[in-house]
Amino acid sequence: MLRLEVTTETLRLAEPFRISGYVFETADVLVATLDDGTFRGRGEAAGVYYLGDDLAHMRAAIEGARAAIEAGPSREDLRAILPPGGARNALDAALWDLEAARAGKPVWALAGLTQAPVPIVTTFTLGADTPEAMAAKARGYFGARAIKIKLTGELELDLARVAAIRAARPDVWLGVDGNQGFARADLDALVDGLAQSDVALLEQPLARGCEAQLEGFAARVPIAGDESLLSLADLASAKGRFDIVNIKLDKCGGLTEGLLMVAQARRLGLGVMVGTMVGTSLSTAPGFVLGQFADYVDLDGPTFLKEDRRPSVTYAEGTLFAGDEVWGTGAA
Repeated sequence: MLRLEVTTETLRLAEPFRISGYVFETADVLVATLDDGTFRGRGEAAGVYYLGDDLAHMRAAIEGARAAIEAGPSREDLRAILPPGGARNALDAALWDLEAARAGKPVWALAGLTQAPVPIVTTFTLGADTPEAMAAKARGYFGARAIKIKLTGELELDLARVAAIRAARPDVWLGVDGNQGFARADLDALVDGLAQSDVALLEQPLARGCEAQLEGFAARVPIAGDESLLSLADLASAKGRFDIVNIKLDKCGGLTEGLLMVAQARRLGLGVMVGTMVGTSLSTAPGFVLGQFADYVDLDGPTFLKEDRRPSVTYAEGTLFAGDEVWGTGAA
């Protein structure tokens, strides 16, 4: 039997963050702790804002399944107890952490890595602003090796943003995130403009539900599915529409399903990206483990916060590293 504790926090962002259709000034997270009387495990989740998966929804889902959770399910059992989303992500992470403590092994070893994780290059994200402000911010990311640009669906302005950032940072890998803001009629001009600025990735240009419009579209820039590819069940429809799947643990319900998605994406010939919602180092560390299996990593969530949790992940020379002390041994 396990004892389950659930707490919630509202985190302040260092500055407002704008994407297509939203401006964020805070980030809400839920922390689940599972204690068996000897060992304990923790996990953090932010939920999925565009699905209404907020704190109230996550807490209600957990409380509704409290008896099954405190009965001590396996991580695979948990996939049947709760659907994909933030609630399952927090609990899945807590179960991994607890399992690591019981086994005396770090999560990365339990996840199938044969060598200790290494620092991985991560993107650093620019929220939407004027081209001039975004270019200045890009120059301020002097250690970054990869930058992701948030677009708003305003074609001319977005291409001006991208061109200004490329001029300011000719040295970095560039990707852009449409956050569902574009129409199919915009895609040819959008992709042409992105290619001219040597952009390497276009993430989620169309709204979820419009995926069929990408069939037969020969993009000069690889397209990643984010909002369109929430969990393992969505991957069957990805082939021929997307080149890359963006796996986020809050969407799919945790590292357990994330690893299954990596395996399925490889079988389908898709590239793998690991992304995140805004959260602390506690929510970033499981993504770091998954990132060891990925082609692209976008795990800069803690950098948006006014204050992170301690111990914390580290960012250096454009890379991310999460030590075992952050999460994954039941030690914190």
